[in-house]
Amino acid sequence: MKSCSLATFLANIAFCVARVWNDTGVGTIVFEEAWTIPGVPGGTPAAPLGGTVSELQANLLDIHNQRLRQMDENGIDFMILSCASPCIQGISDPQIAAEMAVNVNNQLADQISNNTFRFGGFAALSMHNATEAALELNRTVKELGFFGALVNDYQQSGPNNDTLLYYDQPEFDVFWQMVTDLDVPVYFHPRTNIPQIGDLVFDHATWLRGAAQEFAATLSSHVLGLCVNGVFDRFPKLKIIVGHLGERIPSDFVRIDNQLLRQIPNGLPMQRNVSTYFHTNIFETTSGNFATDLLLFHKQQIGLDQILYSIDYPFVEIEDGTTWVNGLTDVLTPEELLALKRGRAIDLLKLND
Repeated sequence: MKSCSLATFLANIAFCVARVWNDTGVGTIVFEEAWTIPGVPGGTPAAPLGGTVSELQANLLDIHNQRLRQMDENGIDFMILSCASPCIQGISDPQIAAEMAVNVNNQLADQISNNTFRFGGFAALSMHNATEAALELNRTVKELGFFGALVNDYQQSGPNNDTLLYYDQPEFDVFWQMVTDLDVPVYFHPRTNIPQIGDLVFDHATWLRGAAQEFAATLSSHVLGLCVNGVFDRFPKLKIIVGHLGERIPSDFVRIDNQLLRQIPNGLPMQRNVSTYFHTNIFETTSGNFATDLLLFHKQQIGLDQILYSIDYPFVEIEDGTTWVNGLTDVLTPEELLALKRGRAIDLLKLND
């Protein structure tokens, strides 16, 4: 008889019955929340204000202690965990990356198997080979009960770590076909650039590395690449999630759309425009960007149906997110606020299916 892990066994049982999760009817659902294990590539981010790097590192490893306690204290019903950046995207060797992805996914499934009532997972994937990535996504969704995947921007590759793989090229269509067939979202998360890029661009002002500028500048180009290279035209039901209120893209729709019109005579394959895809295929979260005025502007730009609440823990404090989202009662109706905090996430993640 074929052996399987406890997580696989429990996940297979779950497919026979309706998913059971902590549905209080009022609590939040969050899903850009980082976790890691020793030995996985990680960046060197600054700790949250008032915290220390050692506390941050401990919080990344923890699931069931202080993380769960803070969820209870802050009214978080359910949390999706994913591997902290750059994770597998920081491994240039294809074989090592593929093996590490399987290991990370199995460990996450095992660590949350005793409390799937409160925790779910996004798969970590090696993106060196689109077919292998598709198969691992399929395994994690069907066998481990994961809700989709999270990729940390481009996949570094090559013997000198200087070959960058972007998933907007035709060779990744086999992967996007699997994503569409499974009907799960893929979260696009930032990463620190390889030194060849980061040193060239940010040595003049090193403080701009990371979340202040580097993350949004780099990841937004990847997301826009999905648009202009026709990925959403080839896969019109594809669902992508982008954090930090869209990595600034919806704030600049007018200029982006107008300037891309100039590229049509040059063979631009995109059949619609970027702002349209943010209404049909791309969702954004509030993770790490608790800006009320910007949220209201994006509500006008793409509608609240495309915006979901998340925190970016442990790089951002859970209490900060809770204070902000609960303070939106003056600018959102009760129905709008409930949809932001949980309703749209329930639909997107198919929690009640």
